[in-house]
Amino acid sequence: LVSKILQIVKGDPLKVIVGTALLAIMVSLDGDGATTYMIVVAAMLPLYKRLGINPLILTTVIMLSGGVMNILPWGGPTARVMSALKMDASEIFTPLIATMVAGTLWVLFVAFIFGKKERKRLGISELQFDVTEQPLAVPEADDVKRPKLIWINLLLTLALMVALVMNILPLAILFMIAFALALIINYPKMDDQRKRLAAHAGNALSVASMVFAAGIFTGILSGTQMVDAMASSFVNVIPPSLGPNMPVITAITSMPFTFFISNDAFYFGILPLISEAASHFGISAAEMGRASLLGQPVHLLSPLVPSTYLLVGLAGVNFGDHQRHTLKWAIGTTLVMLLVSLLTGVVHIRF
Repeated sequence: LVSKILQIVKGDPLKVIVGTALLAIMVSLDGDGATTYMIVVAAMLPLYKRLGINPLILTTVIMLSGGVMNILPWGGPTARVMSALKMDASEIFTPLIATMVAGTLWVLFVAFIFGKKERKRLGISELQFDVTEQPLAVPEADDVKRPKLIWINLLLTLALMVALVMNILPLAILFMIAFALALIINYPKMDDQRKRLAAHAGNALSVASMVFAAGIFTGILSGTQMVDAMASSFVNVIPPSLGPNMPVITAITSMPFTFFISNDAFYFGILPLISEAASHFGISAAEMGRASLLGQPVHLLSPLVPSTYLLVGLAGVNFGDHQRHTLKWAIGTTLVMLLVSLLTGVVHIRF
């Protein structure tokens, strides 16, 4: 995928920047920001340097793409929402698919704007970029690669996505079945399977630990009735005229909330409270959960997000410069997704 994109974009800054957005969006499907940053920066940064394109555009486009794809149910924020509100992906994620598509189109539009400006500034080079010069991806041993099975793996992935959207089975069961099939198809030998499991066990265990810790945290809050008390206090300070529009308020305030505090604190500490408060106005917890995810494009700019330091370090840009260059476009992403959510009925304005 990286090689094909590099062959197409050549020396045109517009194609390079839009190609960066496409690559980042597709790599971000795995839900892991650090992996996306390593792959996309390693592939595209030498080309940016050779053409003289501003590297802040690279970090901005990659982060905007990650901000939209961060809503995927196997990513951290949506997993936290589902855990905190005790809901399934069909209630939180599936209604947001149209919103994510709109967010993706917005990112491509922003990349197009950047590309037009850089093309005007730099012109189009006749550079024929040699993809063999690139460290195209995270280094991986040849003995675990399965290039001959790429189409089988693609079909399996697409089948999983369709089953997820159609809500045929719960999210966890769908992933377990798909993972088992992928493991058997790609690594039929038991020893190879064990090595692959060991290679990815660290990430799996960290997510499981987070879910258990979240359960304890939310259990304490609800078991001691602190959630009910704080929700009641919160309701009392909300003007009655604004109460029915809690989802819109939540979507907008999720930007500063998730910027200044961690996702854990927001989704496990604050979201249950405001969801309880919204229930007094007849608003479902699912709608509140969906609204709370719309601020994720801004969240990734927070100094509390470790992977962002990886991004700016790999690209060789200043963290503060990256924040200033990206912030208005990230806010625009959230507002576009909020608008589409309102138009599709995922979030409602109540008069």
